[in-house]
Amino acid sequence: SLNVKYNNDKSRDYTRPDLPTADSQPSIDHQAMAAAAFSAPGIISASPFGAHAFPPTFAIQQAGLSVPGIPGALASLGVGHSSMAAAAAAASRLGLSGLAAAGGHNVLLVSNLNPESVTPHCLFILFGVYGDVMRVKILFNKKENALVQMSDGTQAQLAMSHLNGQRLHGRAMRVTLSKHTTVQLPREGHEDQGLTKDFSNSPLHRFKKPGSKNYSNIFPPSATLHLSNIPPSVVEDDLKRLFASSGATVKAFKFFQKDRKMALIQMGSVEEAIECLIEFHNHDLGENHHLRVSFSKSTI
Repeated sequence: SLNVKYNNDKSRDYTRPDLPTADSQPSIDHQAMAAAAFSAPGIISASPFGAHAFPPTFAIQQAGLSVPGIPGALASLGVGHSSMAAAAAAASRLGLSGLAAAGGHNVLLVSNLNPESVTPHCLFILFGVYGDVMRVKILFNKKENALVQMSDGTQAQLAMSHLNGQRLHGRAMRVTLSKHTTVQLPREGHEDQGLTKDFSNSPLHRFKKPGSKNYSNIFPPSATLHLSNIPPSVVEDDLKRLFASSGATVKAFKFFQKDRKMALIQMGSVEEAIECLIEFHNHDLGENHHLRVSFSKSTI
């Protein structure tokens, strides 16, 4: 059986959060380790270096994780809520690979951002369409880059597949999986000018409830936005004025016939819609109603 001694980027035992990140062992040539692994698997799996000398699929099979099926793999990591399964189902609809999701890659590197306009909050709202964002860090020395930590690898895959290449404030974002496993918060007393934010307890997470119906409403960015939680006193012109106040063009608007708490609004471009979603999701419409905004699969 696999004997994991450390919790770090290379090996991790989710059932043992108490394990150290490393010790004073000298580093070892990985290729030599991998070669030795196949000639003497019994010896290697007992070594303090555990699984990380194996190619990842080998390590995952050794650890008893089912590779192709995401929900099974996550369940054997001890994370078995139905929301995880729902995220996995959403990911499999998109044909996303189970392996990266099972491997716990939940931090994304976002690059080519517009440093004048992008804030941690803005990335929190946008990436929050595809999963629950835990932390965001805009890099101090390279403010065009940010790290976004999602609550699990499947959500990271969903966000990456939908947002890579989308335009935000005039630039096409690049979204890739990061080698980091968490986003570090600044140490006590080390202020980083608000570039790192912890959103782990945010009330705005869309996927907190297991089996949330938000999972079945995950769509790629589109020029048409779905609005919900609209109070009875708010009319079409109020919402058109609100969205136009950001400088965007409102091309069309339609309340749902059966339910006037919901509407579709079509913006001038996908980029405008992305920026309006960031600006107006959770906007206070009065009467204790905060507007909910997501991308729509329908057009008007």
